[in-house]
Amino acid sequence: MSSDRFGTSANYKQQEKGYRDRALKLFPWVCGRCARAFEFSNLRELTVHHMDHDHTNNPNDGSNWELLCIYCHDNEHAKYTDHANYTTEVKAGDTNQDTATYNPFADLKSMLKK
Repeated sequence: MSSDRFGTSANYKQQEKGYRDRALKLFPWVCGRCARAFEFSNLRELTVHHMDHDHTNNPNDGSNWELLCIYCHDNEHAKYTDHANYTTEVKAGDTNQDTATYNPFADLKSMLKK
């Protein structure tokens, strides 16, 4: 197998930098699973996840990417490790997490009136 498949070659590192930069320009700096917001100081904790798990599939429109925090990204890949160990059912893109429903600005108008 090529070292590009495992992300160890210099060429792969350059490609990764390219699609990460593009993803950060395309999408808001928010984790797609837990809705944690990021700013420049902690942006290193926001990763690009390939939804089809093919790191060579990098369309310019970002349709194969989602931004995930390092914890949610690890959780996503752990599902496949668990599947191999415990023969559970896993489908690419499925999540075993509920979507974020908290809205910090839901009652902003009444808070500003105080």
